[in-house]
Amino acid sequence: MRDVRAILERSSLSAEVKETSLKIFGVLAQAEGKVHGMMPEDVHFHEVGAVDSIVDIVGTAICLDYLEIEKIFVSRVNTGSGTVHTQHGLMMVPAPATAELLRLFPTYHEGAAKELTTPTGAAVLAALAEFSDHVPTDLLTECIAYGAGTWDLELPNVVRLYIGECKGGGKRDLSLIETNIDDMDAQLFGYVSERLFALGALDVWTTPIYMKKNRPAHMLSVLVAEDKKAQCLSLLFSETTSIGMRVLHVDERVEAVRHTALVDTPHGKVRCKVSAYGGKIVSLSPEYDDCREIAAREGIPLKRVRQEALDDLRERLGE
Repeated sequence: MRDVRAILERSSLSAEVKETSLKIFGVLAQAEGKVHGMMPEDVHFHEVGAVDSIVDIVGTAICLDYLEIEKIFVSRVNTGSGTVHTQHGLMMVPAPATAELLRLFPTYHEGAAKELTTPTGAAVLAALAEFSDHVPTDLLTECIAYGAGTWDLELPNVVRLYIGECKGGGKRDLSLIETNIDDMDAQLFGYVSERLFALGALDVWTTPIYMKKNRPAHMLSVLVAEDKKAQCLSLLFSETTSIGMRVLHVDERVEAVRHTALVDTPHGKVRCKVSAYGGKIVSLSPEYDDCREIAAREGIPLKRVRQEALDDLRERLGE
């Protein structure tokens, strides 16, 4: 994992592609580490080959970024059956790492006695996708695509992909996990937050508080979807000193519909996030990394780049 992380961090890939790639590799390393009894950072991706896995995972991240995909839903996963030859000998299908990664997804096996879902594919789903037994009812489908495998199987060896946009702001049932901590090294909070986000937490924050006898402490709060709650609780118990959590039900979280627009400034292109609710634009936000890169390259103030991007975007939107 260290070698893969170093390769990605030295690359010229965008910050978003690096983040998505490392998120996928992170969950894959956790699963491989668990089944092999080692720390995630010590995992070597020999099962699929480091180069192959980098191409598959980074390629996925690049495509998702290019298509501006913000949410992924997946139906039940066909793992296949039978056995597969690995570096550790003959193993049953699904492979141990695949089974670990798909714990929170409904799975089945039908058709050929082959490995139909690999650890790399399972890692993409575990890191980025959410199970749904049907296409979301508020999705306006813009295009449908198919990807065919090379094996000629009895059942169609095809993946179907729907791409579209939800009609309006959505509501989601969520949980809020809270715990008070007064005996943990403050440096660990950042690491725990990174791990929680990698698991799919929607937001993580800390609040300074005072506990009994006026002891200074922190309240760690995690906003998480129901299907990620168990994983986040397990991580909190293993990575923090807390021995108890409060789990509160959040009745709803109302979200604006978001998309990314590419605008031209006198100094280069900048991606901007456009958020709308109820059919009206409520927020415009230039991408910080793009603005920072231009400001550093051109030697001009960051706020000037942001303002130029906003001016161009507002002109395009007719504001």
